[in-house]
Amino acid sequence: MAINIGRSQPPANKRGEHNAPRRRSSFSGPLVFVAVVVAAIFIMSVFFRVSDIQVIGNEHYTAQEIINAVDIEDGDNLFFFDRIAAGSRVFAKLPYVEEVSVDRSLPNRVTITITESKAIAYLSLGEENWTLDHKCKVLGKAADGETTDLVPVVGLAPGTLMIGETMETEDKNEAVVDQLAEVLSQVQDRGLVSGITRIDFSDTDDVQFSYGGKYTVVLGDGSNIEHKFGMFVAVLDKLIAGDVGIINVSDGKTAHFSPN
Repeated sequence: MAINIGRSQPPANKRGEHNAPRRRSSFSGPLVFVAVVVAAIFIMSVFFRVSDIQVIGNEHYTAQEIINAVDIEDGDNLFFFDRIAAGSRVFAKLPYVEEVSVDRSLPNRVTITITESKAIAYLSLGEENWTLDHKCKVLGKAADGETTDLVPVVGLAPGTLMIGETMETEDKNEAVVDQLAEVLSQVQDRGLVSGITRIDFSDTDDVQFSYGGKYTVVLGDGSNIEHKFGMFVAVLDKLIAGDVGIINVSDGKTAHFSPN
């Protein structure tokens, strides 16, 4: 008897029978994705509604003025709120705002943090006084008595002054404005506002300011402003109460005191 040893063969299909592989529906993946997206949008739009608005850093403006400028209110959607556009609205409406950030916290909080400009100087244009911050941004017309604690800037011919914009001179000399901004920044950073009684820009190569009712400080041109202020402060610390005179730091190398 002959015995065949080998791989067994599957029985032949009967006529009409097929062993076709099962196929998954090609639509199931996209349908699941769409369902997840729709569910996420629904949850974000229904459940994450603003109900807690906090304002930090405001002094000149009230919290409500900040909120109104941001244009947000209770019930707004936390995720669909445009924070960049909100910041732009604040700068356009509130000139005293120097920096602003709008942050979201789940599930319902918006925190608005601002840094406000401070008026430290003023310019006279006709019968009106206009306040400036340390970057020469025009903050507005000064009310009666508002200039008492500010530094008057003389010797400049202002052009058109727009609230919230950097000041312009009549001849649109940007270099002079930059020079003034450097001076005002040093005045603010070094805490000298209360001591300076005026800054004279009549000659931009020989800028001077009066300090403490006793000293005339000669800065000279617009070079090395920060270093010149450093020399001035160093000399100021060495003078005694009865000294009155001129402090000249115009060469940017050596400070000279000439008593009157």
